[in-house]
Amino acid sequence: MEHTAHEFLKALLETPSPSGFEQPIQRVVRERMRPFADEVTTDAHGNVFAALFPPGRPADAPRVMLAGHCDQIGLMVQFIDADGYLYVQPIGGWDMQILLGQYLTVWAKDGPLTGVVARRAIHLLKPDERTKVPEFTDVWVDIGAKNKEEAEGLVRCGDPVTFALGYRPLRNGLAASPAMDDKVGLWVCMEAVRLLHGRELRAAVYGVSTVAEEIGLRGATTAAYAVNPTVGVAVDVTHATDTPGNDKKTQGEIKCGAGPVLYRGPNISPRVFDALEATAREHGIPVQVRGSPRATGTDANAIQISRAGVACGLLGIPNRYMHSPVEVVHLDDLANAARLLAEFCAAVGPGDDWTP
Repeated sequence: MEHTAHEFLKALLETPSPSGFEQPIQRVVRERMRPFADEVTTDAHGNVFAALFPPGRPADAPRVMLAGHCDQIGLMVQFIDADGYLYVQPIGGWDMQILLGQYLTVWAKDGPLTGVVARRAIHLLKPDERTKVPEFTDVWVDIGAKNKEEAEGLVRCGDPVTFALGYRPLRNGLAASPAMDDKVGLWVCMEAVRLLHGRELRAAVYGVSTVAEEIGLRGATTAAYAVNPTVGVAVDVTHATDTPGNDKKTQGEIKCGAGPVLYRGPNISPRVFDALEATAREHGIPVQVRGSPRATGTDANAIQISRAGVACGLLGIPNRYMHSPVEVVHLDDLANAARLLAEFCAAVGPGDDWTP
């Protein structure tokens, strides 16, 4: 992976972006993309668009939208008790058993605060409590405040909370971090735009950093309406099944490092799938294929049914331990996904027929 692109990936992963609080990461995206895009804009929803246009911007040029969501799952402060402990509610989908015992960061107005999420020690739990998964009302965040007054001087209800962020390289090209979902997809879209910079295009290409995916694909819905794409490709993570206990009969055989995943199914245009697969074959880019028999829970779902309908594709980055603080991906999959999208976009032109 090219050095500055790698640094951009780390910057994304080390910047907080719970759904509804994406402003910090969108600043990182805009700063990165200004040298490479013809136009960088932000809409009222918070989506960021990094666009490249063909010479003369002809009216018949097709529009290609590449969408990766910048938001991550998070928590929100809902209550501060008399002893200064914070009670939180989830932003997005959480596994409570993953949350317990983690270091957290409260992103308060005057700066980040370190906290821990905990409940009573196992020695103090009743026998029936030891086997029960607690509710969010049963756990609290301890920031070390002496009392309610001190905590309220630092934290307000509505402040977002995340896992303690941090990028950690692993062996054999793997890397771990919270929020690989879907900052790696965002990275792929923007890296594809960077790779296209300076190439003569026949289509307008919009790399879009979408917001609020984790709470209902909201950013992709408004962004797709604005772009009105001819073709849309969403990039998100997909479950890698190369770890113990996964059911390959239902999830497919997906390996980290074996290439990005091309989806097939009713959420996917067969024309877009065929074009992506042919592009991968032509340029020697490894890919994996996965079937999805229903609408996917990704930005592709929203893009496909925007306006009068969009020829839509979905590219997945194999991801171990999704929605945890130790999500793992292979860097080669990211680089290959970006290269695949760049070559796909470079080949799109006014004469292409996307009707099934």
